[in-house]
Amino acid sequence: MKSTTYVYILLTDTGTLFTKSIKKYTRAPYNHASIAFNHELTEMYSFGRKNPSNPINGGFVKEDLFTGTYSKYPKTTCVIYRLEVSEREVEKMRRVLNVFIKNKKKFLYNLAGVLGVSLNEPIEFSNSYFCSQFVAEVLHRAGIKLWDKLPALVTPDDFRQQKKLELIYEGKLFDYPAIKNK
Repeated sequence: MKSTTYVYILLTDTGTLFTKSIKKYTRAPYNHASIAFNHELTEMYSFGRKNPSNPINGGFVKEDLFTGTYSKYPKTTCVIYRLEVSEREVEKMRRVLNVFIKNKKKFLYNLAGVLGVSLNEPIEFSNSYFCSQFVAEVLHRAGIKLWDKLPALVTPDDFRQQKKLELIYEGKLFDYPAIKNK
């Protein structure tokens, strides 16, 4: 009997100046995307701030709700989706992820790519990603195709519009039942 396996997509709004700036342009409620491998969100990855106090230094991050950027923004709002995947697809995603983990110092935040999305023109550099591009890339390399566009054009709001994702929570991040009692 095959067990059901999920990955989780977390979209957030921390309310930071950077987020407010992006929100003005996108008019989307959430502007940061992460991928998690458990519903408690203890194994979660993205591209964002390497140091919670420094919005300039960005890159590949293993996000920690209680010590990372989110800990500085307790009023963060979010939406959490789950995607049913096969064990084989999880294996492929973990292989892709291991490349990021082993080379994390080499990866940079793709700020130019964020601008490229607004022009509908993918701007890609090796070793450089923005949050939703990274999540879409991990899924894409595992053979999960959710859109007919390049990962470099995927926005956090594209996840929100994707029918294959199942909404499991929306509200204040720290009110999410799976982490509330930690």
